[in-house]
Amino acid sequence: MNQRTRAQIFERLRAANPTPTTELVYHSPFELLVAVILSAQATDRSVNKATAGLFAHAKTPAAMLALGEEGLKAHIRTIGLFNTKAKNIIKTCAILIAEHGGTVPRERKALESLPGVGRKTANVVLNTAFGEPTMAVDTHIFRVANRTGLAPGKTPLAVEQALLRHVPKPYLHNAHHWLILHGRYVCTARKPRCPLCPIAELCDYRDKTPAST
Repeated sequence: MNQRTRAQIFERLRAANPTPTTELVYHSPFELLVAVILSAQATDRSVNKATAGLFAHAKTPAAMLALGEEGLKAHIRTIGLFNTKAKNIIKTCAILIAEHGGTVPRERKALESLPGVGRKTANVVLNTAFGEPTMAVDTHIFRVANRTGLAPGKTPLAVEQALLRHVPKPYLHNAHHWLILHGRYVCTARKPRCPLCPIAELCDYRDKTPAST
């Protein structure tokens, strides 16, 4: 795929959704960080249901730490892996208070040193909370990048690096959100909705689903 086609793809995605953002509900970088940690192997909808009550009681690392691990579990029990996530979030809150003045750091190394925070989570926080042009490659973005030919790669890191090289700069900041939403609602795993896809004729996917008759 050439750069002209890539630019056309993102121009169409932007036209369909000029201001894309995460579907996680948050009001601060700290709330976003907690929500993204909780979202691992869970849907955004399930996370939002849990954090609606949680953030009403604990909006800061200090307030979350005061809840304690068991108090936190009571709010997130409906989310998969809640025991491990509660432990990581409480440890993260303690580190934020002790080492970062109770604020979420803007540096990748500092973010990735927090319990429960890997490269993908750090990229989401850097992009969504701080406006950095990062690319958090989840299963949706990995699929879309490979299926369309936009930025093929055998690993999430390879796809991330390819996207950072190939996405035209005017679109780089929002590209993560466009691609994840496209993968979630249009370029779905089992049966992509090719007849409704705004970039279908620009895509390299050979097995496009036909229009229903």
